[in-house]
Parts: sequence; structure tokens; C-alpha cells
Amino acid sequence: MSTQAPAAPKKINLRRPDIMQAVQALVVRHYRSELVERIRSNGGVIDIPEKLTIRLAKEFGFCYGVERAIDLAYAARRFFPPPTRIFLLGEIIHNPEVNDQIREMGIVSLKPKPSDEDLAKLNLTPDDVVLIPAFGTEVATRQKLEASGCHLVDTTCGDVMSVWKRVRQYSKDSVTSIIHGKAWHEETKATSSQARAHGNGHYLVVFTLAETDYVCDYIVNGGNKAEFLEKFKGAYSEGFDPDVHLEAIGVANQTTMLKSETEDLQARLRQAITDRDGSDLALENFSVFDTICGATQERQDALYDMLKAPMDLLLVVGGYNSSNTTHLVEIAEQHLPTFFIRDSSCLKSLEEIVHFDLHAKTEQPGYPSKLTGDGPVTVGITAGASCPNNLIEETILR
Repeated sequence: MSTQAPAAPKKINLRRPDIMQAVQALVVRHYRSELVERIRSNGGVIDIPEKLTIRLAKEFGFCYGVERAIDLAYAARRFFPPPTRIFLLGEIIHNPEVNDQIREMGIVSLKPKPSDEDLAKLNLTPDDVVLIPAFGTEVATRQKLEASGCHLVDTTCGDVMSVWKRVRQYSKDSVTSIIHGKAWHEETKATSSQARAHGNGHYLVVFTLAETDYVCDYIVNGGNKAEFLEKFKGAYSEGFDPDVHLEAIGVANQTTMLKSETEDLQARLRQAITDRDGSDLALENFSVFDTICGATQERQDALYDMLKAPMDLLLVVGGYNSSNTTHLVEIAEQHLPTFFIRDSSCLKSLEEIVHFDLHAKTEQPGYPSKLTGDGPVTVGITAGASCPNNLIEETILR
């Protein structure tokens, strides 16, 4: 009996004109908004004199990477109609409506990192299809899927793969990747796995500036290794030793992090290496490249620009587990009343908006007093890169 792994099927071109034409018609019907496009072409403002002004950010909603991932998911279903089984690792993007539409097409969601037992139950064959989401997947998971011989449709964002390329280079150079991100996020897990798949590299995931300062102090002054490892438990590579693997570091990041915070983290780590090694050696022992997603940066910049004009409140629309959307909320809430809503159903009335509180990490009622006053009101609206325009339209109409 042969134990040879099945040969991987040949690559399929899902972006053929005939497939994409049909896909685009579906995507437009599900997610686009003529109203939003009209408002954008009119300067991004709706004005009802003496009553209400709605302002849209110059940049919001779907980015190219998200559009590509959705297109490929729709194309996969078009090219592989039922009864072909199509599976998706986790969520295609972090937006509940989009993921509901994917499920309605008969695409079955798996765990982002299915276990050997999970894969054994699926009994994947070369006739099956597995979608890799826009965040990517861990190296080991991909290898297991490839060994099954199933068709892989990889929708990983190009910006994410650029970070992977940088982390792989750090690994080959025996440089430890300091990854600014959320250790529990699918993208950061996928990026971390790249550090261990090539060469002798290690990684450490750092989330906050307070954690950064702790690492910087350890770099300069040393410290309690056991305490360090306990503090960052679950956020570093197997065999990581802070006394050894902080000697030469290279910074990377989850692409959807807050740009200003990533830049601050980079500056603090650079200074720590310089304080320890001096300016000349620091050039060898510290590396950094800008790997913030362009769309994330554009949406953050557009929000800062929007905040220059007076507004009474801001609505941020998107999935509650969307990292880039969360950072828009963090920026805005420092300046004005901000409500993070999933969709228009959260706007219960002029007196109540159900919103996600980032600090309490739960959905709860909010009371926008500005909407119930006598004078005119200016409401701003923005959204993260995973929010479709139809949800913006519904919010405007509501």
C-alpha cells in the first residue's frame, strides 16, 4: 500500500474574465452602494439645512486586499459548484455580513488552525477546496493542507505577504522579529510562524507601548528572565531566551496596527539598542521597515483630516473584531463622542445607540445627547477596510 502523499492539483486561474464578470455582478449586488458613491462625488457631505449634516471620511470601507479576497471566494464557488466541498479557514475578513454571505454560498467555516483530528474528520481529497483568508494562515497549517492534495485558494493580502518576506529575511539572518501586534490575531499568528519556518530566527509579539518599555528596559539593563517569559507567555517562539535573542532585533508589525503607535514602538526599541550597543553597533543589531498596510494608513489619515472640522459625534461602522476598525475608534474617541456600531440596526433611536465599548469589551447602550437637542447636528461616518458600502448606506438612511 502506497504511503506517498497525493499530488497537489494543478493551479486554477479563478480570475478568468468569464468567471470574474459573473462574480463582479454578485459582489456589486451584495456590497456596493450607488448612494455612497454619489455622496462621495459630492464632496462626501449630505446637508439638510438647520437640521442635519452627515460627513463621510475621504477614505473608508473595502480596500483592494479585502475586495480581492471576496472576489476569490465568490470565484471559487462559481468555478467549483456544488456538490464540491469548499471550506474556509476561520473568516474571510472580519465582517459579520460578508461572512454570512460566504456561508450562504455553502462554504463551510473551519477553525483558523484546525487540529490533526479536525482534518482527519474532514478527510480532504484532491476534489475538495480550502480557502485561505485575507489574514493568511500559519506555515504548519498550510503544509498539512498541501499534503492532503486539496485545491488551495489563497486570498492572503499582498501587504501581509510583504511582512512575511521581511520576517523570513530576519530569520535567515538569525535576527529576532519583534512583531507589533496582537498575539491572538490570525494575521500575527501567521506572521509569527514565518519566523520559525526559515533559518534560526525567533519572534516576540509586543502589543502595547507599556510592554515595549518593559522590553527596552530588559535590553538595556537585563532583568528577571522567568518574569519576562511569564509576562509574554504565548507571545514568543519556542526556545526564545531574552538574554540571547534580544541581541539583534528587527521590527515588523501586524499590518492593521495604529501607525503612530508602531512608529513610537520602533523609535523606543531603536533607542534601547543604541543605549546598549552604541550608535555604530546599533546599525547592525537593529532593523526596521515600514510594513503598515497602505489602506490602513489612508483610513487613519482620512480620519485625522476629518477631525479637523467640528462634528457632534462620529459613527464608526464595522466588525467588532476588526483590528483596523478598532484603531479608528481609538483615534476618534479622544476627540469627540464616538460610537462603534456593527450596522444600522444599532441605531435604536435618537436617544439610544447600541455600540461596542472597547474598554468594557462588550456591546452596550449609549445615549447621544447631541441628537436630541434643538440645534442642527453634524454626524461623521467612517468605516474600516472590511466594511462594505451597503452597510454605510443603511447607516446613512437610518
